[in-house]
Parts: sequence; C-alpha cells; structure tokens
Amino acid sequence: MEELIQKITTFRDERDWGQFHNPKDLAISLNLEASELLEIFQWKSNEEAIAKSKDKLQDELADVLYYVLLMCNDLNIDPKKALIEKLKKNAEKYPVEKAYGSNKKYTELRGSNQE
Repeated sequence: MEELIQKITTFRDERDWGQFHNPKDLAISLNLEASELLEIFQWKSNEEAIAKSKDKLQDELADVLYYVLLMCNDLNIDPKKALIEKLKKNAEKYPVEKAYGSNKKYTELRGSNQE
C-alpha cells in the first residue's frame, strides 16, 4: 500500500494538484469515478459488459482506488487497517450461521446481533 500511495502522491505533487485535493473534492471525484465504473454496466448484462469493456473496467477501478488511497493518505487513515477493522465489524453484523447464502441486510437476518 505504501508504495502505491507514494506513487500517486508523487504523481499529484509533480502536477501541483494537491491544492485542489481537499476531502470534499476527493470524495466527489471518488463518486464520479465509481459512477463511470457503474456506467459500463448500464443496459448490458454482466457478461456483455465484462467482455466488451475489460480494459475500461480496469481503468475505472484504478481511478476509484486512486481516490481512495489519496483520501486515506490525506486523512491519515491506514487503508489496510481500516479494511481489516471494517471486516471485523461486518463479521459481527453478518455471522456465517445467519448470513450464509443470504443477500439480506444484517437488519433483516433472523436473530441477528443487530435486532
């Protein structure tokens, strides 16, 4: 992660773009890039979108990751630690014995810890 963060901050700083990268605008850019990712699937099946747009999917996923890592860097959030902590929280919300094979939200799982 550190190597990726170093590469993207160097890229940004070489262009003096840091002046534009406050948390609000980074969040907006992240959302816009995620929307571009979603647009690839609009009006297509999963299979068709993936078959026709694999390179574009890769580019949009990279753009999303770029903004996630920039935000983590600028907000002093360790992305690995944040993800591990979130997985622990989700494991509590979605215990295997209640969530296995289900697409229900944790609040809908019978006998969930969140009821």
